[in-house]
Amino acid sequence: MPLFTHPSSLVLPFFLLTATLSGCSVMRSYDDELKQTIDLVGKGQIDQALTQHESNNTGGDFDLLYYLEKGELLRLNSQYNDSASAWLLADQKVNEWENEAKIRAGAILENVGTVVLNDKTRRYDGHDYEKVMLSTRLALDHVLTGDWNAARTEIKKTHEREAIIAEINAKDTEALEQESKEKGISTTFKDLNGYPVETLNSAEVTTLKNGYQSAFSHYLAGFVYEALNEQGLASPGYRQAIELRPDIKILEDGLSTLETRPGLRKSSETDVLFVVESGTAPTLNSITIPVPVIVSNLGVIPISFPVLHSDTSHTLQPSTVGIDGKNTLPLAAITSLDTLSKRALRDDMPGIIVRGILRAAAKTLSQKALMDQGGGVALAGIALNIANVITESADERTWRMLPATISIARMTLPSGKHDIAIGSSKQSIDIQGSHAIVVTRLLGNQTYWSQPAYGPQMPVYAAPAMIQPLKKVDGSAINTPAKKSKKKKVKKPVHQAQG
Repeated sequence: MPLFTHPSSLVLPFFLLTATLSGCSVMRSYDDELKQTIDLVGKGQIDQALTQHESNNTGGDFDLLYYLEKGELLRLNSQYNDSASAWLLADQKVNEWENEAKIRAGAILENVGTVVLNDKTRRYDGHDYEKVMLSTRLALDHVLTGDWNAARTEIKKTHEREAIIAEINAKDTEALEQESKEKGISTTFKDLNGYPVETLNSAEVTTLKNGYQSAFSHYLAGFVYEALNEQGLASPGYRQAIELRPDIKILEDGLSTLETRPGLRKSSETDVLFVVESGTAPTLNSITIPVPVIVSNLGVIPISFPVLHSDTSHTLQPSTVGIDGKNTLPLAAITSLDTLSKRALRDDMPGIIVRGILRAAAKTLSQKALMDQGGGVALAGIALNIANVITESADERTWRMLPATISIARMTLPSGKHDIAIGSSKQSIDIQGSHAIVVTRLLGNQTYWSQPAYGPQMPVYAAPAMIQPLKKVDGSAINTPAKKSKKKKVKKPVHQAQG
């Protein structure tokens, strides 16, 4: 099978694509846009961050990332129903990918733009861990609005999505190996001179089972099933969390005491899961590396590859949760989206390398075809070379508003009001019922507190869980008694600056 078509057949498509796409997604710096949004969130300016996000996305034909980031911003603004709506639209796009991916053999040469320009021309379908985390965060949204049955649906979808990803990845790996073998392309990123290989080869990255399963997603599954009195389904969730992150006590306790917990908890007590999210997911940047490509004896060609950089500017990871000024719970960091994203990139690198080499070869052949004709046509070859430099870039798109780290703690508390302290932020929360989840997000100098509504409909021995945190008014906290109402009101966000 020939590696490429005739050079002259690549010239016109290249010019057409360059003219069409050079001002669009090909040249867009997604990371620069999100830095502004994240900075606003880190200062507590959620409304301004939402406005900024909308101004960066115009035209109405919104992509997956638009809905992923918007859902996260709305969630921090305590607009849980709106957040879920945005994420459900994102979920539709992931479903489209699933349906298409099931019937294809591979996506190495997905479209001509991928080969001729750069990976930014590809439709963004999300990294595998983002697809799974979408279901997990939707489940949390539903819990925060009191719809635990809807959360259960998302938990079930998480398991199904992981199975689909595993199947598709296996087929893609087989197709990639066959494609690279036929074209004589090495897919080993260790051979990329100048690439920071150590970022993808660290022990914490290579020991992960894969680039999409997280201990938090599965522990949350166990907790939701347990809250709904489905111990038989809770057990596999806790067990999978242990397999993904062994030797962590809170994960082991989740499984070992599953059968005895309901009998030990009094009807006047609440089993509380504290979820503390810190920082933001790492940035993706483009790095250009000279790679030997055998094309008409032209030798080394510059190719761009994505590199992950941890965002330490917004990371504050507390180690404990304080309860009423006397009890201190240790926080266990059970999921690092920072590390998971690096494992995902490590697994994606063979495909990125193949597309990069084919792209570089296609550009070089197009340029050489023009230069060989001499005269005025050769000037077009020079222009084409300039266009090659301008458009050569790795795909920098990624779900930036995801937390870098997710930590948990768990404790059975007497139902009622409790003063909760995380980092330097404190909040008084009224906890009622059998089970409850308290979610906080630390970003910049802000701590965002969740405002969950009603919990699961439990058997007669337990009341529905309710959390009614105090709201900030002019910088001070006040009591907000729980109101009995069939309608769920959208509450003002509760967030505090770290002092």
